[in-house]
Amino acid sequence: MLGKTSALVLCFLLSTLLLPLCRSSEEVDDEHEFDYLRESGRGPEYWGKINPEWTACDHGEMQSPIDLLHKRVEVLPNLGRLRRKYKPTEAAVINRGHDIMVKWKEDPGYIVINGTKFNLKQCHWHSPSEHTFNGSRYMLELHMVHISVTGKIAAVGITYKYGRPDPFLAKLLPHIRVNETAEVEVGIINPKDIKIGSRKYFRYMGSLTIPPCTEGVIWTIVKKVRTASREQVRALREAVDDGCEENARPIQPKEDRPVWFYTPTGIVAS
Repeated sequence: MLGKTSALVLCFLLSTLLLPLCRSSEEVDDEHEFDYLRESGRGPEYWGKINPEWTACDHGEMQSPIDLLHKRVEVLPNLGRLRRKYKPTEAAVINRGHDIMVKWKEDPGYIVINGTKFNLKQCHWHSPSEHTFNGSRYMLELHMVHISVTGKIAAVGITYKYGRPDPFLAKLLPHIRVNETAEVEVGIINPKDIKIGSRKYFRYMGSLTIPPCTEGVIWTIVKKVRTASREQVRALREAVDDGCEENARPIQPKEDRPVWFYTPTGIVAS
């Protein structure tokens, strides 16, 4: 028998997975229609007015990113370890206008959440981090975007502070061209090279953090904070040459959404 909390989680996840597929569910490939500048008239507070398919950015009730407060999370050991099954395959680096994206050409593998496979499609970076932790931001956040066969989205977020260079970024940066919008083939890239380093994670239901701000995204935010060098973080920002100092969406209202935390020990460490 499922406990009351586990049953509520299961029902919540299932109801989200059964939502009708939105026609504009995936992130936009060309980000030049919007920006992150308040004074431009195309910043985050205007996203929902730029395109009729982006109205969720203004009127959604499960928007991301959010602040992850330790005192408000519910420890849920039944969530289980994040199951990742990746493999190396051909990939390309793409400058989307406000971020650098790695797009896999073939099948690089998947994660499994609640028995559903979500196939990895791409990853990209935001600086500073979009999600905050007790109100604090880190210097960088990587998003790994996965999509199921029915079009549902699951995203894995990994945050970074300044420190030792990140090995995955070290392999990619030589292929990144400043303000180069064409795809740059980078050969075989193994998603396993994106290290997580911890079994602990936060889980909540949210949205894409860029237009069209589609809701129903299952977010998994890894608890461990990894490191990247100042030079790597600066290189990612300078490569897009968009005139913005950052590409992080402001924190969105949490409303009454639950935030769960998985840890093998059953204890949340602040």
